[in-house]
Amino acid sequence: MTGNGSLSAVSLVTAFGKRAAFGHQMNHNLLQIGFKQAMSRAAYLDELWNIHKRPVGPLHGLPITMKDQYHVKGMDTTMAYVGWIDTFEGDKSSPLKRRAESEIVRELESLGAIIIAKSTLVQSLQYVETNNNILNYNFNPRIQHLSSGGSSGGEGAVQALKGSAIGIGSDNGGSVSMPAACNGVYSIKPSAGRLSFQNVPNSAPGQNNILTVPGLLGSSVPSLKYLLKSIISSEPWLHDPDVTPLPWREEQEVDDKANLTFGILDFDGVVMPHPPIQRGLHVVGEALRISGHDLVPWNPPSHQEALDIQGELTGASGGYDVFENLALSGEPLVQEFREDYPEDKPKPPLSAIEVEKTVLQLRKYRADYHGRWIATANTTKTGRPVDALILPVLTSAALIPGDPFYTGYITAANVVDHTTMVIPVTHADKHIEKFNNTYSPANELDKKIWQSYDPALYHGAPVGIQIQCGRLEEEKILSIAQVVVDALAAWNSDR
Repeated sequence: MTGNGSLSAVSLVTAFGKRAAFGHQMNHNLLQIGFKQAMSRAAYLDELWNIHKRPVGPLHGLPITMKDQYHVKGMDTTMAYVGWIDTFEGDKSSPLKRRAESEIVRELESLGAIIIAKSTLVQSLQYVETNNNILNYNFNPRIQHLSSGGSSGGEGAVQALKGSAIGIGSDNGGSVSMPAACNGVYSIKPSAGRLSFQNVPNSAPGQNNILTVPGLLGSSVPSLKYLLKSIISSEPWLHDPDVTPLPWREEQEVDDKANLTFGILDFDGVVMPHPPIQRGLHVVGEALRISGHDLVPWNPPSHQEALDIQGELTGASGGYDVFENLALSGEPLVQEFREDYPEDKPKPPLSAIEVEKTVLQLRKYRADYHGRWIATANTTKTGRPVDALILPVLTSAALIPGDPFYTGYITAANVVDHTTMVIPVTHADKHIEKFNNTYSPANELDKKIWQSYDPALYHGAPVGIQIQCGRLEEEKILSIAQVVVDALAAWNSDR
């Protein structure tokens, strides 16, 4: 039972299991279903409650779904490869088959959580849409001709359909943030080292300059805060040396009555966001001003440079592991990767010298980004740097399958290792956001993306925005996100 015993773990797993099953029938978003073992664990937790009259931990009986990248005992892990089905990472004879466990899964279960299923993802993790040869394309459950995003698109869809209490994805270049925005849910991407990524398979597994991190998706800021705080309470640094030994810091949380200053960016000079995103940013800005907060312009280093750095470092090995995993079953590349691998084979890897030079560029970029943030103190009324940034996530409300896209607004946060949250703001409205024929695009990509805007096609799609704080400022960003949510609620109630 949970909390005070008013609900049993079995009743929770039953309810969310039914919801997840219905959602999967409509949306095909679950690669692994573990309802039977989840019910057994729920019954065991209920028995413990009946004996001891107390929960085993703060997540006692909580049904959770996870991206099918994490190892959960009793389930396969496919990472969207056909050749990984019924194996351990492609090895049919490994004794670890269905026995391996990612460290974060161990922590969740030690706190009382119940993993009920694992969600679909894009083949190899390396794309902004979710498609694979097992379940095929994952569409947006809210607007079914648009994409659920990627690479954690399946988890975004599960959360939009309320198939679990909360979900866990992974993020290296916006792979949690983009699905949150596309599906109209909340997310947090922590900085590297705040949560464990131990015993989690990954593409380009030896790449450690821009680290992949677990990210959380859910239906509210408090739910994300509760889960993150609970995981940190398990002291993951005692089991994973790559986790920063940093207990939860309440002193970092911002008082909800504090007057804050935000840096805001509506156009980065590379790709102009579509009209619904522009309106979402305007709504957030107006809501914050009316609530007594200040906004100043944010002028970051080139987002295109951040994309280039991220692409060079995460793709330095040429994708050799992708083709090794495809060869296990003979499955083809999904269509989305044909442009990246036109010869249907790995690219030539970068040399050690080329990687080293890009790492130096990465360090310079991070220093420049930090310096510009600190320099905002010269433009604020408080005389201190801005408390957080507000930016677009994507340039559009969800993604049109196969259309050009731009991820510079969100990928920069991974490059500088800042903590990032996404909150839903509004929905695209064809009656408000007309196509602007007078806009003069900044470049060819900007032109293609701008011309792809169709008010009718995007009508009703979720519009989310990004809040960004500094490195390892998870407590701070969660409290600031609640301030933004409260300001939006007050603004909407006055209209």
